[in-house]
Amino acid sequence: MSKFLDRFRYFKQKGETFADGHGQLLETNRDWEDGYRQRWQHDKIVRSTHGVNCTGSCSWKIYVKNGLVTWETQQTDYPRTRPDMPNHEPRGCPRGASYSWYLYSANRLKYPLMRKRLMKMWREAKKLHRDPVEAWASIIEDADKAKSFKQARGRGGFVRSSWQEVNELIAASNVYTVKTYGPDRVAGFSPIPAMSMVSYASGARYLSLIGGTCLSFYDWYCDLPPASPQTWGEQTDVPESADWYNSSYIIAWGSNVPQTRTPDAHFFTEVRYKGTKTVAVTPDYAEIAKLCDLWLAPKQGTDAAMALAMGHVMLREFHLDNPRQYFTDYVRRYTDMPMLVMLEERDGYYAAGRMLRAADLVDSLGQENNPEWKTVAINSNGEMVAPNGSIGFRWGEKGKWNLEQRDGTTGAETELQLSLLGSQDEIADVGFPYFGGEGSEYFNHVALDNVLLHKLPVKRLQLADGSTALVTTVYDLTMANYGLERGLNDENCAASYDDTKAYTPAWAEQITGVPRAQIIRIAREFADNADKTHGRSMIIVGAGLNHWYHLDMNYRGLINMLVFCGCVGQSGGGWAHYVGQEKLRPQTGWQPLAFALDWQRPARHMNSTSYFYNHSSQWRYETVTAEELLSPMADKSRYSGHLIDFNVRAERMGWLPSAPQLGTNPLYIAREAEKAGMTTVDYTVKSLKEGSIRFAAEQPENGKNHPRNLFIWRSNLLGSSGKGHEYMLKYLLGTEHGIQGLDLGKQGGVKPEEVEWRDNGLDGKLDLVVTLDFRLSSTCLYSDIVLPTATWYEKDDMNTSDMHPFIHPLSAAVDPAWESKSDWEIYKGIAKKFSEVCVGHLGKETDVVTLPIQHDSAAELAQPLDVKDWKKGECDLIPGKTAPHIMTVERDYPATYERFTSIGPLMEKIGNGGKGIAWNTQSEMDLLRKLNYTKADGPAKGQPMLNTAIDAAEMILTLAPETNGQVAVKAWAALSEFTGRDHTHLATNKEEEKIRFRDIQAQPRKIISSPTWSGLEDEHVSYNAGYTNVHELIPWRTLSGRQQLYQDHQWMRDFGESLLVYRPPIDTRSVKAVMGRKSNGNPEKALNFLTPHQKWGIHSTYSDNLLMLTLSRGGPIVWMSETDAKDLGIEDNDWIEVFNSNGALTARAVVSQRVPTGMTMMYHAQERIVNLPGSEITQQRGGIHNSVTRITPKPTHMIGGYAQLAYGFNYYGTVGSNRDEFVVVRKMKNINWLDGEGNDQVQESVK
Repeated sequence: MSKFLDRFRYFKQKGETFADGHGQLLETNRDWEDGYRQRWQHDKIVRSTHGVNCTGSCSWKIYVKNGLVTWETQQTDYPRTRPDMPNHEPRGCPRGASYSWYLYSANRLKYPLMRKRLMKMWREAKKLHRDPVEAWASIIEDADKAKSFKQARGRGGFVRSSWQEVNELIAASNVYTVKTYGPDRVAGFSPIPAMSMVSYASGARYLSLIGGTCLSFYDWYCDLPPASPQTWGEQTDVPESADWYNSSYIIAWGSNVPQTRTPDAHFFTEVRYKGTKTVAVTPDYAEIAKLCDLWLAPKQGTDAAMALAMGHVMLREFHLDNPRQYFTDYVRRYTDMPMLVMLEERDGYYAAGRMLRAADLVDSLGQENNPEWKTVAINSNGEMVAPNGSIGFRWGEKGKWNLEQRDGTTGAETELQLSLLGSQDEIADVGFPYFGGEGSEYFNHVALDNVLLHKLPVKRLQLADGSTALVTTVYDLTMANYGLERGLNDENCAASYDDTKAYTPAWAEQITGVPRAQIIRIAREFADNADKTHGRSMIIVGAGLNHWYHLDMNYRGLINMLVFCGCVGQSGGGWAHYVGQEKLRPQTGWQPLAFALDWQRPARHMNSTSYFYNHSSQWRYETVTAEELLSPMADKSRYSGHLIDFNVRAERMGWLPSAPQLGTNPLYIAREAEKAGMTTVDYTVKSLKEGSIRFAAEQPENGKNHPRNLFIWRSNLLGSSGKGHEYMLKYLLGTEHGIQGLDLGKQGGVKPEEVEWRDNGLDGKLDLVVTLDFRLSSTCLYSDIVLPTATWYEKDDMNTSDMHPFIHPLSAAVDPAWESKSDWEIYKGIAKKFSEVCVGHLGKETDVVTLPIQHDSAAELAQPLDVKDWKKGECDLIPGKTAPHIMTVERDYPATYERFTSIGPLMEKIGNGGKGIAWNTQSEMDLLRKLNYTKADGPAKGQPMLNTAIDAAEMILTLAPETNGQVAVKAWAALSEFTGRDHTHLATNKEEEKIRFRDIQAQPRKIISSPTWSGLEDEHVSYNAGYTNVHELIPWRTLSGRQQLYQDHQWMRDFGESLLVYRPPIDTRSVKAVMGRKSNGNPEKALNFLTPHQKWGIHSTYSDNLLMLTLSRGGPIVWMSETDAKDLGIEDNDWIEVFNSNGALTARAVVSQRVPTGMTMMYHAQERIVNLPGSEITQQRGGIHNSVTRITPKPTHMIGGYAQLAYGFNYYGTVGSNRDEFVVVRKMKNINWLDGEGNDQVQESVK
């Protein structure tokens, strides 16, 4: 009654007022406030983060009440920065703040699920066969049964199962596959371990123990910038975002910082208060443009052209007309510009060949160790020298692999000549390839000769074989390539910036649409700032440039600008590439856990781009030929065939990995070798040469040489990253698809030479698809078994990023809900069941593993001069030299579980290491025995235990130099032996520091400097890549030991990319065949299809989150320009269809003036599960952004066995580019939601 009266009186009472009537004192009941108080009350706060590959790596407070997560807020206790720097917090974004919604939403996976058709078959088979392996065989060997459940993929039909049942089926399928076809037919895909490194390791460890294949991710996602390995011998190393604050000129080039690097954007805004100039380079008016002083909008895909023009200005004004001492000294000491290059004679001119090596000269300049890998320059006194630091000094000798300015033979100090101009013997005409006059009709061209002749100063040298050769320097080649006149009357060089010759600002204006005055101004300001500040000019770059086919040209354009201005390795300067959360800081401690290197070596790794290109049969539809990619100066007869032929050649020459590896079960080979009285390696070599054993990639569709089992975890492969989505549905999954084009057989295209062609491609190659996730994603819908994993607030794990220097945890704030389990517990359970089920089928087995020639090993010196193929009789088959390493691994299959849950003895027998250096780990193993306790009995008796995810985390932290100061000192000491310089001082002050898992739960901890990375974790300098190369004189891991601007491998030269050139986007030929073919009466138009990162999700995560759907438009959307929309009769929010020969998708149109004419954008990643009608083209449910894409690999990314161009997992290899793609856009006529009887895919569940 009193409350009623209180409310009644509210309308009548008039209390005392104050503040001139703006305030009023009332006496009312305030019980209503208790609701808010109770909402905020909580039982505890737990630290965790989000393992979502956003690079944010933000620490969050997770509030728990009554055993449930109620909400999250940002932590604010990061270690403080130095006084002159802003702190790292606040870190977070709206997407992360919405994550707790997932835990108890309808999207949450609660129980193990199995496809109903498969479950019925499995239970019937179990009644007939007591042995689970035989039960699985009875299903999968029956073609009708296998086809039946494969065709149901993607159509619902899941029913609840039990952990016992799913683990048994998975184990039976794995055992059957290993026994029948080989362990390399079992594969797993999981991306970006840095975001939850123990969770990644759980599946990778299981696969590695049984001999399965771990698929790469960084190259597949097209996050890998090949220009980084090419230039620096480094996968990716970049400044932390705090180092932006040290810069005084920043270009944000294709990186939309406030949208995709939200937690770090405050550094970008704060540095502007210091007066730092900021420039945005994006084709559309993106959010970053609002934070910048100037916005440049080049035509999408033409960034290399603008970078070349800026480089032209920088070289003209700051290296030639008015040389700056800082720049000159920098390029002499830290780049390959002084190195000599031999010229090859052509018809009327010369072409740049490979770099001159000590071995080419009489007495090898006194070099006896690896003289063919030691580059040569001319000293200021005119003498030829092999300067310290080239890769030949890295292997086989100690103490001279450094960047001291010394002669590698005598130790005398040197000052290398940059140019031969003024001391030349003669002037020669040298040809340079030009591609700017070609390309598709949708991009501008400037017609010039396809071979541009430039005049260069050269010297004539006497070689060791008695012949003579002309040589010039990389510096001279670079000046000519940029079109710079140096008084040599070179008619192909520009007299002024207004000449439309390659690569002037006037030329770039025609290609890019950016006014030449803007190009000149920004280049001049950028370089002038770098000169005055000694390198504090920076370029922040992202996926906008890296997802094009010729992505390395885009990136090398930017890298060259930075190198010309001495910015790389200087705090506040350099190349800041941010795409994936690639920086797994405690990498060397993690690798033994993830790939079971503590028990057996090597692990099987495969580059995913080549893997999916092959096994989803995308190569059967290839429209791009090698011939059109070659330099006009190349001998085309040496490069015949289909693009997949180049991949097969790369595999057999040891350049790239293969999976499956051989056309024979690798468990059989050792047995056959024993019968033949030969070693396994000799038998394998003999069989390969005879042809009785072939590489599996040569016969991908013979029914034996394709993957059989696929694990997917921490990934939405089929809903987010699967380029060529429709091809995967048809050829890997065997279910309905939307492919609109014809294969090579039907269209009369170029068929492979190295790969057997079959008129009918093999559908449904995968026998079993298992996905782990916390939500029902598109990948789950296409899987056979779905396992509910713990969310990021329900498991223990660790997280690091390249954006900040801290390591911090994911923590189990609450127990996993319903029947979900952490990834570690799930794979532990599968390993246990596998160990039981394999008895009687698999025991102790010898597995033959082929391993490509590895970067950061002495084997990277395998192929120093020419490319030779043993299968063509050009050389002998020598494992690890002209072909992959052939190695044997002893596997104990019944002991898989015991090995999974313990640390193996190889850590003590062999030790640990990374990136070419190694150290002893005995004391760390002793510590782990105390921390984790030991196995009491069994195959792992006496070894440290790995029972829990925290045990696994402790293994990583203990073994990694970044988290164990004692190991850091050992690692720096190991590197010091190579360089001959003491580097241990970089870690001795942290020698006693050991970071434990519970330490990072208390507060994020800053990692320790280690030689795994090229920057320093220091209180006086922010982390910046290349810092130790410049300031500690540690060479880059390249041929010359310096920043490698000239790529002299034979394939790089013949494909026209030894030096930076502009290459327009390729013509994928995917729209003309479908334009108007299935008309609905509405106008159609071809537009360039881009997929930038979105604002309302991280990849596909959060895109189905109700909070994000509410804040955004919700459901699939495609952005387009007002002009294109008007031409097509489309208005904002209309339903449109986007299609080409690869497939089709449906979405709503967002019509905006911020989008330029000729392009369209569908933000990555929008999947099939929210608000998606049927397609008029395919008559199926919508499609996703990858329904209209297809992979086209680039041959130069297949190179291996050659210094920095050698394979490493996620380091170098083919990449999944997609931005060259064009699509046809039209307004939809009929919106069909496919919700009628028989159409609704949910109806599958009742069948």
